[in-house]
Amino acid sequence: MNVRWCKQVFCALGLVAIAGVAGAQVAKPLRIGLIGPFTGPSSDFGLPMRNGAMLAIDEINAAGGFMGRMLELVVKDDTATPEVGLQRSQELMQEQVAATIGFCNTGVAMQSLEVFQAAKSPLIVPCATGSPITTKYPAPESYIFRTSARDGIQAPFVVEDIVARGWTKVAIFADKTGYGEAGMQDVVKALASKDLKPVFIARFDLGVKDLKSEVRAAQEAGANVIFSYTVGPEAAVVAKGRQALGWKVPQVGAWPLSFPLFIDGAKEAAEGALMAQTFVAEPSNERRRSFLSAYARKYKTRKITVPMAAAQAYDTVYLLSYAILSIRNGDLSGPSIKAALENFPRVYYGVTATHEHPFSREDKDAMTSNMLVMGMVKNGAVTFAYAEDKTRNLFVQRKK
Repeated sequence: MNVRWCKQVFCALGLVAIAGVAGAQVAKPLRIGLIGPFTGPSSDFGLPMRNGAMLAIDEINAAGGFMGRMLELVVKDDTATPEVGLQRSQELMQEQVAATIGFCNTGVAMQSLEVFQAAKSPLIVPCATGSPITTKYPAPESYIFRTSARDGIQAPFVVEDIVARGWTKVAIFADKTGYGEAGMQDVVKALASKDLKPVFIARFDLGVKDLKSEVRAAQEAGANVIFSYTVGPEAAVVAKGRQALGWKVPQVGAWPLSFPLFIDGAKEAAEGALMAQTFVAEPSNERRRSFLSAYARKYKTRKITVPMAAAQAYDTVYLLSYAILSIRNGDLSGPSIKAALENFPRVYYGVTATHEHPFSREDKDAMTSNMLVMGMVKNGAVTFAYAEDKTRNLFVQRKK
């Protein structure tokens, strides 16, 4: 993605402003909310989410914005705290943003969904994956959209993989947050579809420093794989517990096992861990190569702490922009933008996926399981677990 590409797309839509019109007044910016954990324990994926969104905004503005109006992000830090997220969401509604992109934490999102729904203001979630986020309201009336892979598809995807590997005695380690609870239920459901039950379940509070006794209990229960569900450093605590006991069983999970809190926190104990991914930070095709190079230039880094968060937020800004650009009558009300998202105007060739019909009145989740690949921690970084996935990833998948 680059400015030339943006201009080509927006010209095709007939919506790039003509510069230098005599006497033209500078139009007010079109304001878009962005909310997430930009400080605190979840900032390791909140910040790349923000960076990915800002990169897309810069590209779109360089191409002319919306009918000559620049896009402006109104950024709010929820600190990964539900009460703070609720307050910041209310502030966004007071500032009359056209739509909002945000939330990394399921519990924080769930506390604030009613704010957006009541205001009839579209919210697109690029990171938080808890299944209840897009099921709280009946789909036709819902203003809550999502571009991350919900746990309802991540859990079955990982379960399918571990069962194929012969790991059928599963111990689940889940934190007591809304994310951990919903994820645990998704894993249990996915196992039941294979006529399996977890041999052990451990629940724990955030901030726990020692889980060796729980790990030992899982070992005694005969587990041959650990499925962890937490967004914090507690996944590393599980890994270190395995290491301390000399118990060499694999650890698998959803996308948080690709976070620095796990990889850097567990160090060698993280090696070999498997997790669901929508995006692995390798230049496997031109779209990804362009995104990675643009991100590196803008933020002067070759390493994105959580690449999925950055790529999904980047794609989300473009999806929202495509929808807004398709509104020809100037009606940028919440219901109008909602309808535009549900009736997507053209194909968006994104970084994480090719989006043709990402949403509809009946479906507010853009990602399907065919868009996932299995990632693996190798030498302190995430790569493809299977060579065939790396080959398949040359072609960005479409929704099924």
